[in-house]
Amino acid sequence: MKESYSPIRIVLADDHEIFRDGFSVMLKKQTEIKLIGEAADGKELIEITERLMPDIILTDIKMPKIDGITATGIIRDRFPGINIIALSMFDDDNLIIDMLEAGAKGYLLKSAHKSEIIDAIKTVYKHETYYCKSTSAKLVHMIAQSRFDPSKEIQKPKFTQKEIEIIRLICQEASNKDIAASLFLSIRTIEGYREKIQEKIKAKNGAGIVVYAIKTGIYKI
Repeated sequence: MKESYSPIRIVLADDHEIFRDGFSVMLKKQTEIKLIGEAADGKELIEITERLMPDIILTDIKMPKIDGITATGIIRDRFPGINIIALSMFDDDNLIIDMLEAGAKGYLLKSAHKSEIIDAIKTVYKHETYYCKSTSAKLVHMIAQSRFDPSKEIQKPKFTQKEIEIIRLICQEASNKDIAASLFLSIRTIEGYREKIQEKIKAKNGAGIVVYAIKTGIYKI
């Protein structure tokens, strides 16, 4: 007997119909995720959210009538159980910070690969934070210095001295190869350490490690 499950119900908000159509086609074959509604502006997003109560919202930041930042703040205030992912362009660093501070649980570049979009949706559905894989070092530091604090919901884990060394080297933008050479360990061992660190702080990539480390004082800029 097969287990029955409900797909993750999402709403997409973007003022470009072509983007919404492409997104809809991308999710057509997904059984775990279902697009249940679309909005062309922030006002429509708030209305459709109230009517459909999705699990996850993916919303553009720049939209007519009500922008994504304002809409995110309103939705998070009214429906705190609904998690939001911001969709952005490459040059939206300050707006991404505003979205996170308004209550978004993470962000994706609009050019993100299908697999990353699905990964982000599943991550945020579990009330965890997701940073786009293409996050620049500058933006990571901006997020870490902002009021946005994903680490407040994480029970503070204990790290070994070796893990702390690796975290600090990651914050210095060292690659796995560089870290391995610095600590006289194999690259595979460093990969194992990274996975364990990410698991402890519920981070999906290096950007999450850096934000956590700066927020908690493990690494000082």
